[in-house]
Amino acid sequence: MDLLNFIFRLGVVFAIYGFLWGLIDFGIRLLVGRRERATGEIYLLKGVKYVVLSAVTYLFCVDVHSDIEMKDASQIVLAGIILLTYFVGKFQNSQNKNQMFKVMGNVMPNPMKTHFNSIAEIVVISIALATFAGFFFYPQIADNSLSEWFVQSIKSIEDAVIIGFIFQIIGFFFLLSMITKMLNGVRFIINGGKPPRGPQDPFDQDQNQNQNNDTGFDDYTEVT
Repeated sequence: MDLLNFIFRLGVVFAIYGFLWGLIDFGIRLLVGRRERATGEIYLLKGVKYVVLSAVTYLFCVDVHSDIEMKDASQIVLAGIILLTYFVGKFQNSQNKNQMFKVMGNVMPNPMKTHFNSIAEIVVISIALATFAGFFFYPQIADNSLSEWFVQSIKSIEDAVIIGFIFQIIGFFFLLSMITKMLNGVRFIINGGKPPRGPQDPFDQDQNQNQNNDTGFDDYTEVT
């Protein structure tokens, strides 16, 4: 039961953190206007987002002002696995969107542009996980003004009656999906980071069907 409660709590934390970061990202977009973001800028912000999330997750696991006990160490390991699963799930979602946009680009005159870069995604995730592991040896680094602001803001929203209940529902669904995400993440790593097979291009389907019709025989064709 403690394990389920811990995963549920992290689900609430991740949901509220995503909400707060969305507000910050919206403010940044207002400052830069309608300028399109470069790929480097997108992954720089994502790197900051993931690293700060690692610090916030660590602060919810242990008290950085006291010695780490065995229970805290087990929670850190479990939180690291949950972070890995969460990041891999985000990676898979980005790959699926990229595959979908590629298919749409073949049928739409003005397809949406994507800035997906698998290498940059892996680098960002690796840095975030390495930072989280480094907090075990240097916990004071996690206790900075930015991460502390997120922690206090998350606790305030979590204690609110209505909005806190909404994020608790999200945390419940996070708990239900975590086992599935872990299994998908393990399969994703075993497959060497290959994206799942996306929807087939309808033009390729028509072409393959035409080729089969040209090279095949009808059921009523008489062969002599």
